[in-house]
Amino acid sequence: MKAGVIAVQGDVSEHADTVRRAAASHGVDVEVVEIRDAGVVPECDVLLMPGGESTTISRLLREEGIDEEIRAHVAADKPLLATCAGLIVASRDAKDDRVATLDVLDVSVDRNAFGRQADSFEAPLAVTGLDEPFPAVFIRAPVIDEVDEGVEILAEWDGDPVAVKQGSVIATSFHPELTPDSRIHDLAFFGQEHAALPADTDADAEADA
Repeated sequence: MKAGVIAVQGDVSEHADTVRRAAASHGVDVEVVEIRDAGVVPECDVLLMPGGESTTISRLLREEGIDEEIRAHVAADKPLLATCAGLIVASRDAKDDRVATLDVLDVSVDRNAFGRQADSFEAPLAVTGLDEPFPAVFIRAPVIDEVDEGVEILAEWDGDPVAVKQGSVIATSFHPELTPDSRIHDLAFFGQEHAALPADTDADAEADA
């Protein structure tokens, strides 16, 4: 499997490490490539679009011609995981003219709805398809404030959607790559309805029992 991480900005190495862990748990060999130029996306089986600054990401994707390749990737029903600013860029409407959205996900978002960097937090989050809560890290996170028909809400926080799925696209307001838990990447790329907890989490749970 070839996994491409959109590397114009954001948590590139963290996503690369997490998809490697997810693939290893399934006994799948994965080649991870960082994408900064056009021509690489069509070679990839799965894509990851990390967080960062959504206006910068969208501008660089457009300038490099990567935006149309991502749209074609999704149109071909290939998996895409978009996180935090990646969710904003993937959306239909970012409510900010500075963001050239890809319109591959039928949602609108409120950028930085969770506040500034100082308001960042981690919380256990119930996610459809996961047996145990996911340790979600929210950093200047967007909120999904409108979901169109055909989009499945996977998780909510304080009544607002923070993880959604539409076709081959999964998007989260939080940063799943900033924890040792690879279950969100598992859901996105291996379709696990009941993805396994990391081994160290299981061990901790047994020790606490």
